[in-house]
Amino acid sequence: MIVITTPTGDIGSQVLNLLLSSSEDLRVIVRDPAKLTPAVRDRVQVVTGSHADPEVVGKAFAGADAVFWLVPPDAHAPSLEVAYSGFTAAAARAFPAYGVSHVVGISALGRGTPVAGEAGLVTASLEMDDLIASSGVAYRAVANPSFMDNLLEQVASIRDDGVFTHTSLADRRAPIAATRDIAAVSARLLLDRSWTGTDSVPVLGPEDLSPNDRARIISEVLGRPVRYEREPLEALAARMTGFGLSEAFVQGMVDMMRAKDEGLDNGIRRTPETSTPTSFRQWCDEVLRPALSE
Repeated sequence: MIVITTPTGDIGSQVLNLLLSSSEDLRVIVRDPAKLTPAVRDRVQVVTGSHADPEVVGKAFAGADAVFWLVPPDAHAPSLEVAYSGFTAAAARAFPAYGVSHVVGISALGRGTPVAGEAGLVTASLEMDDLIASSGVAYRAVANPSFMDNLLEQVASIRDDGVFTHTSLADRRAPIAATRDIAAVSARLLLDRSWTGTDSVPVLGPEDLSPNDRARIISEVLGRPVRYEREPLEALAARMTGFGLSEAFVQGMVDMMRAKDEGLDNGIRRTPETSTPTSFRQWCDEVLRPALSE
């Protein structure tokens, strides 16, 4: 039995789809079961509610062998501790109580780097990993860089103005990964539970790219110029605050982006084991280009 959290989210839904063809019994925790397709509802057991709720995770984890764990972003949380470790606390108690042996969690790169303790959302995510590991389960933190798929939030700007923004230095190269690869790594770990202990599993994509590299690739794939504009951290903070997001979340995002420019995502050596297959060019052709036509 594998329990999947966030089964209607970007990564969670892809993990679920990869597991549907397996022989494993599947159970999902979901706030709104209506968002699941009829075919999925026929294949899985559904527990309705939030996976921060002790009663919900108790019901979901009973009889489960493994759990896919992802904390949904809470842009209105009063603190990052509440948003990550606070959200996870009930589950961390429930894993050993209900005999869960293996947990695969979505986390971030940066552990062991000089800026790991000052990286906002990433620091909170790493503390969440420590909390899960302290429960005694076998744990793998899938450690990710920024997502290629985040560019989908800027489809209108790319289509209408030929520009995308970020806070990184234009020529700073760093790993970037597709969520499809993150889901594939997570599903593999959930199905092959021969691993023990606690560790991180980095997902680096196939190559390091700078924002300027990405602008060049997008331009080549689309056949028209797209440029990169760097957004100052102060402007990012003002924009997020204008959306009504909590002070803690805004500061956490700013601190994370600053840390990324100071090497947060560059602490892991690239090897065949840490590299994943989907290139940014492939992702632009298969995901971004169709999205621009919608």
